[in-house]
Amino acid sequence: MCFFEDGKILDVVEMPTMTEGKKNKKQVNGSQIYNEILKRTSNLDKSDIKVVIEQVSAMPGQGVTSMFNFGQSYGILKGICSAMQLPVYFVRPAKWKKYFNLINSEKDASRTRAIEIFPYFSSQLSKKKDSNKADAILISSFFYETFKLED
Repeated sequence: MCFFEDGKILDVVEMPTMTEGKKNKKQVNGSQIYNEILKRTSNLDKSDIKVVIEQVSAMPGQGVTSMFNFGQSYGILKGICSAMQLPVYFVRPAKWKKYFNLINSEKDASRTRAIEIFPYFSSQLSKKKDSNKADAILISSFFYETFKLED
């Protein structure tokens, strides 16, 4: 999750998860997502907040259980934002990836691109596992840049 203001990164946090069941499968922690969003937005006017969610769909070769869990996480995030009365916008992966020339690139390419655009944040993107944070940053940046053009 990336928190952005006027084109600058305020904070980026991993999507909060928790383990569940006998197999200790990870699932999104809805309570923590709510807390993370509330902590960073409680002093803001809701008209100044825009929640941007990557509009993903099932991928070929993805198992049924995996697709269900993925959809469940997506629904939890949408539900929390709806309950908090925050406006939600959706961005397709192909749109933001094309904007940053990341179509058909390696997963780690988004991390490299985010560091190039936001060098002041590079210390928080130093590990390969930070590619999800980089994706969140680029999705936020894409929306900020293209939404500005529509105003």
